[in-house]
Amino acid sequence: MTDVINPATGTVLTSVPSLGPAETDAAIERAQRAFASWRLVAPGDRARLLRRFAAVVDDHLEELAALEVGNAGHTIGNARWEAGNVRDVLNYYAGAPERLSGRQIPVAGGLDVTFHEPLGVVGIIVPWNFPMPIAGWGFAPALAAGNTVVLKPAELTPLTAIRLGELALEAGLPEGVFTVLPGKGSVVGQRFVTHPAVRKVCFTGSTGVGKSIMAGCADQVKRVTLELGGKSANIVFADADLERAAAAAPGGVFDNAGQDCCSRSRLLVQESVYDRFLALLEPAVKAFRVQDPALETAEMGPLISAGHRDKVASYTADADVAFAGQAPTGDGWWFPPTVLLAHSTGDPHWREEVFGPVLSVLPFRDEEEAVRLANDTEYGLSGSIWTRDLGRALRVSRGVETGNLSVNSHSSVRYWTPFGGMKQSGLGRELGPDALLSFTDVKNVFISTEA
Repeated sequence: MTDVINPATGTVLTSVPSLGPAETDAAIERAQRAFASWRLVAPGDRARLLRRFAAVVDDHLEELAALEVGNAGHTIGNARWEAGNVRDVLNYYAGAPERLSGRQIPVAGGLDVTFHEPLGVVGIIVPWNFPMPIAGWGFAPALAAGNTVVLKPAELTPLTAIRLGELALEAGLPEGVFTVLPGKGSVVGQRFVTHPAVRKVCFTGSTGVGKSIMAGCADQVKRVTLELGGKSANIVFADADLERAAAAAPGGVFDNAGQDCCSRSRLLVQESVYDRFLALLEPAVKAFRVQDPALETAEMGPLISAGHRDKVASYTADADVAFAGQAPTGDGWWFPPTVLLAHSTGDPHWREEVFGPVLSVLPFRDEEEAVRLANDTEYGLSGSIWTRDLGRALRVSRGVETGNLSVNSHSSVRYWTPFGGMKQSGLGRELGPDALLSFTDVKNVFISTEA
């Protein structure tokens, strides 16, 4: 059994089983058996089951949100959005089974058609920072395409995934089609990589672990989708609406206590407005409400664990702190929103993924330098550009090496558009119309019409 801790108080919420190799293998084999019948479910019937699953999630939205507040320390507002995102992603991909069309390709002497065939069992490994939505981004399209799913939640945050597994059965999904397997990554997650019946692994987490999963999957030529680390830039040009950009910046980096691969944790400000922008930013940071995440007014909750809080604090210990906000003291793993001045691109808080509420600031001279500094990282997941010049917005968007960009916004994720990284931020794309195809193989069939 593994204790589940409330990060806002440090107290034990409950304990959950930690499955071993034999139990994991048995679950994978049940999923493999279920695949034989699930893939044959008529597209319209599979769509109805997914819509029913979405409806059951919606009926339990407040329950799921409350679980996430207690288990992950997410603010209640964020947690409601996350549960709603699972519902919305299920509804979106419920439209896919009846639209999973192949092609008819002109050939001589016959008819040539293609089919999108499901892969089989899909293993999904979910991180602790966004337990609900990232689970849904994997299992919804995988199920819609006719695969069965085994899902391993993070050891720190298993509660909402376990409940979603129960709600899937309540909605009528057959046994073995969607199974949640709590346990250690070195046991359950590793078995997803090595078990031959698992034909694809979806992993969200650190770049180091992602590399090891990719290497393991290569041994069986097993497909992978990887969404890994990030060190995204928030680029503010002198012609931007500075008041609006400064007001939005805290949410772009401190949301979910900075525990977000898309966090805009590097702030690049054009040097001609650098001092003015920092003057606008300071009150916005100090006003950012770090509170009990169950409060409706909370904008940020605690960090996930004591160990993670110590890691985040190590980046600020000897750094040049420009200013910081407030955070509760006492029980729980709290950390204040903190803004650091970067004096070099070699500063650890500028280069490394802190994964906490820490913002590094650096000035730039011109458009060329802004793009160069934004690209000076091994990561390429997200980012923002603030400017009133449409031509500049397009030039910089094409120049920055990242998978998702927003202009005059910090939005990274919409379930109907593609999401994923470049460079060491991962490979493959989740969400949007094309994610479904990554859970299928293309089969080509030629039918001779010659007498």
